[in-house]
Amino acid sequence: MNYDLEDWEPKTKVGQMVKDGTITDIDEIFEKGLPIMELEVIDTLLPDLDEEVMDVNLVQRMHKSGRKVNFRVIVAVGNKNGYVGLGQGKSREVGPAIRKAVDDAKYNIIKVRRGCGDWGCVCGREHTVPFKVSGKTGSVKVTLIPAPAGLGLTVGDVGKKILTLAGIGDVWSQTSGQTQTTVNFANAVFEALKGLSKVKASDKSLKQLGVCSI
Repeated sequence: MNYDLEDWEPKTKVGQMVKDGTITDIDEIFEKGLPIMELEVIDTLLPDLDEEVMDVNLVQRMHKSGRKVNFRVIVAVGNKNGYVGLGQGKSREVGPAIRKAVDDAKYNIIKVRRGCGDWGCVCGREHTVPFKVSGKTGSVKVTLIPAPAGLGLTVGDVGKKILTLAGIGDVWSQTSGQTQTTVNFANAVFEALKGLSKVKASDKSLKQLGVCSI
C-alpha cells in the first residue's frame, strides 16, 4: 500500500521521531526495542522494499449463513540487504488480501545477521548465514547452514525467495516434515532467520565469522 508521506501525521512517539528526523535509521528502533505501530515508519526508513507473493490459497469455512470463501495470501518483503519480513492476509478478493499481507509483512520486519561463516570461505563478505540455525513451524523444520561464496541457495523455492529478499546468496539447508505446505515452510525459514539474532557470541567470534550486521 502506498502512503503519501508528506501528508503523514504520526500518531505514535516513534512515528513522530521518524517524521521529525530524530530517528533516521531503523536499527535505532530495533536496538531500543521500540514498537512499530505505523506503516509509514517502515516506508520512510526502508523505502526500497521488494515484495514477493509466496502463496495464494482459497480458505473455506462454514457459517450459519452459508459457506464463506476467502483468499489467504502469504507475502515476503525485503530490501535484499539484511532486512526481511513475512506476513499473511485474508480477504474475499485477491487484491485486498495481498495488500493486507504486505502490510503484515512490514510490521514483521526483522534484521538478519549475515556473514561468512563457512570454514572453507575466507572472502569476508556478508553472503551467507554466520552459523547453523534452525526454525520450526508445524511439522516443518528447516536448518540453514553456512555455505561458501558461489554455491547459491540449496533450499526449496519458497526458501530461496525469502533468503534472496534478506540478502543471503549462499546457504546449505536441511529440511524435514511436510515441506510442500507453503505457509509452514515459509514460516520455518523465517523463524530460522529470526533465530540468528538470538545466538550469543563474543565480538571477536562475530568478527571472525565476518558478521557486520549484528
